[in-house]
Amino acid sequence: MRLSVTQASISWEAAVTAVRAAVAHAQTIGVQVNVAVTDSNGLLAAFLRMPGAPLHSVDIAIDKAYTAVSFGLPTDQWGQALQSHSAAVREGIVLRPRFVAFGGGLPIVEAGQRIAGIGVSGGSEEQDQEIAQAGLAALGLTPA
Repeated sequence: MRLSVTQASISWEAAVTAVRAAVAHAQTIGVQVNVAVTDSNGLLAAFLRMPGAPLHSVDIAIDKAYTAVSFGLPTDQWGQALQSHSAAVREGIVLRPRFVAFGGGLPIVEAGQRIAGIGVSGGSEEQDQEIAQAGLAALGLTPA
């Protein structure tokens, strides 16, 4: 019986690359945001807060990344995904601490394995999603 497993996780270099690219894209579209990358365990790996970004969005960005890596589902897809579940699940999961069910969080997947999540908060849902996608693009990835 094997007692341990190997789990892939994002490198610090890749986490910083994704955060910097996301912030650079936010700057080009004129939005001040917070950008977080969590590792495969949902722990913060990299974070940048643009001056002027909403303070409450610090935790929201981190929680979007956490939700995305936890379930492997972009946070903007939860509304549709929950429709196939019971009322108990639909009503209960959204009450879980750190769970975010609106746009701006994406899983980071390499070779079919979730290695991280990226979360953006401070703009509209569409802007947050676009900025998170810029972070993935800097890693040569597209949303899963």
